[in-house]
Amino acid sequence: MRPYWEVARRTFHKMTTYRGATFAGAFTNTVFGLLSAYILLAVYAQRPSINGYDAVDAVTFTFVVQGLLMVVSVFGDTEIADRIKSGDVVIDLYRPIDYQGYWLAERYGKAAFYAIFRGIPPLIVGALVFDLRFPTSVSTWLAFLLSTALAVAVGFGWGFLLQLTAFWILDVRGPNQLGWVIAQFLAGMFIPLFLFPAWLMAIARALPFASILQLPAETFLGKHEGADLVGVLAIQAVWAIVLIGAGRLVLARAVRRVVVQGG
Repeated sequence: MRPYWEVARRTFHKMTTYRGATFAGAFTNTVFGLLSAYILLAVYAQRPSINGYDAVDAVTFTFVVQGLLMVVSVFGDTEIADRIKSGDVVIDLYRPIDYQGYWLAERYGKAAFYAIFRGIPPLIVGALVFDLRFPTSVSTWLAFLLSTALAVAVGFGWGFLLQLTAFWILDVRGPNQLGWVIAQFLAGMFIPLFLFPAWLMAIARALPFASILQLPAETFLGKHEGADLVGVLAIQAVWAIVLIGAGRLVLARAVRRVVVQGG
């Protein structure tokens, strides 16, 4: 495990050099949080409660989600795909460390950095402007941290699959953008799932994307307790295993393709 820890640690350290981008990103998350909060308050002015969520829940949900966006990498990236396209993937595959494990460790290094410098600022500003609902027990905080860690794995698994398409197509920007827009919508980034029509909310919750944003935010709000909370964490863990496992299968097939092309 030490090599993966070192990858995560070095990635965290590397991210600290991008101070300007980090400040700009935190500012943007905060502004969008404020805009979304006021929109939701206008909605709740007509109805005091929607599917068990009141106005305080909704506003808190907005700022938690804004804080999680970069943590779970919901916008995706093409770093892996770019290295596949350039041929640098061969160097990556020769490293004395599991290829997928390396990128997952790097993802957790980035997630730790973003959690501190992109996740906390929006919540602080939101708490200064609005009445937010924070966890009232240590167990809820711990459950939220675990849920977030699992969300990072689910997001990584989905993004990894999208980027592996670079082994078969020349430009992954189309599939990558389409895949992440679908994920963002069904994860509750644009509209919280509790505002969806019942049929669409059922579909969204049956897919892996709710595990990326909706479920961690609900855990923060204390919407899941006891056996229900265990079930939510189990769902996230299962989706993480399924997506990462699918990534390993696709990678194995892709590596065989690389050997054939280069042989």
